[in-house]
Amino acid sequence: MLTLLRIGWINMKRDRVAQALTFLLPIVFFSIFANVFGGRAGGDRTPRVQIAVVDEDHSDFSRRIGDALGKEPALRLRAPDANVPVLDRAGAQRLVRNGDVPVAVIIPSGLGAAFEQQGFAATGPAIELLSDPSDPIAPQMVQGLLQKVTMTAAPDLLMQGGMKQFERYAGALTPEQRQAVDQWLPRLKTESTAGAGSTSTGGGMGVAVKVVDVIRTDDPRGSLISFYAAGIGVMFLLFSAVGGAGGALLEEAESGTLERLLSTNIGMTGLLAGKWMLLALIGMAQLTVMFLWGRLVFGLPLFSHLPGFVVMTVFTAGAAAALGLVLATLARSRAQLSGFSTILILTMSALGGSMFPRFLMSETMQKVGLVTFNAWALDGYLKVFWRNAPISALWPQVLVLTAIGATFMLIARALARRWELG
Repeated sequence: MLTLLRIGWINMKRDRVAQALTFLLPIVFFSIFANVFGGRAGGDRTPRVQIAVVDEDHSDFSRRIGDALGKEPALRLRAPDANVPVLDRAGAQRLVRNGDVPVAVIIPSGLGAAFEQQGFAATGPAIELLSDPSDPIAPQMVQGLLQKVTMTAAPDLLMQGGMKQFERYAGALTPEQRQAVDQWLPRLKTESTAGAGSTSTGGGMGVAVKVVDVIRTDDPRGSLISFYAAGIGVMFLLFSAVGGAGGALLEEAESGTLERLLSTNIGMTGLLAGKWMLLALIGMAQLTVMFLWGRLVFGLPLFSHLPGFVVMTVFTAGAAAALGLVLATLARSRAQLSGFSTILILTMSALGGSMFPRFLMSETMQKVGLVTFNAWALDGYLKVFWRNAPISALWPQVLVLTAIGATFMLIARALARRWELG
């Protein structure tokens, strides 16, 4: 028994891949999920929400709301663009539609006057939140913070409006009462300026808020299903590309078939190009079957987005095939290939958004996720199916996926020299 334990321990010490699967991969996944859903001790548990603010009222009240939102630690106001120093409603809609911000706050004209007259402007014009429903958390957070800042940013205006309502229904104030109110108003204004941006919450309903979906109103469920189809499809596309490329190359190397192939005119470059083409075609078929199943069973709007789907599928499958060749030429055995691919693909899928949406992650993790293959592929599919973007708007994703594919092919060609030299 001791001998068996000793042999097993020696094998574990020699197998770096098994060590990584046993000890490293669980820690990586734990860290990712803990960071996303638990947050660090003492730190923020939710990522900051980037918003744009459009002030159509241009009143003292609307200015205070904008300033208070800018000081909220949970929000990050989009800085004015150099070409568009003053943002309007149409510009805010474009930002939300393009995915630059998940929420745009529109402060309507007349809001300040209604607040000053009534104290509570719930019966006045409503603040509009132009939202992207692909991030359902952001509009809820912004809506709650709006109620807070209307109570904390303008208590003097709230008091003035309340006094007007009181005098309207209960009679005019006495001179002494009026003097006391006038003495309190400057102090309230000073306290609101100093306290804006604090993390305390205010009670009551300060303003009416209307959430407007500017992306689509016909079938949001179908677009959500396209997001899930892309996330799961891309992750398993990577597994199939690695399995197909690695299994074929390693089997050919072990059986001697690879050596006979290299003795022909095809050469290693031609061999890798042929395998890349085959893997890319299989990957395109795999994604097509996934989306067709979504169309037939779940009503995914595939045919109305067919051109964009074809573009993203071609470049996604090509980049995945190149990654499969890199891992195939890097591994020395099937066990190594299985370990490498499992660690890499699961980590990329967690960081890149295949397992859960990236908007749940912190800003730092969202930036880290951009180094993964999955993030760019999913962003492209999201543009096609969610934002109804034209093919020309896919150029960043197509460019990155092309660069990834070309880089991986060069790496695979360099690693494959070991078979030529051997």
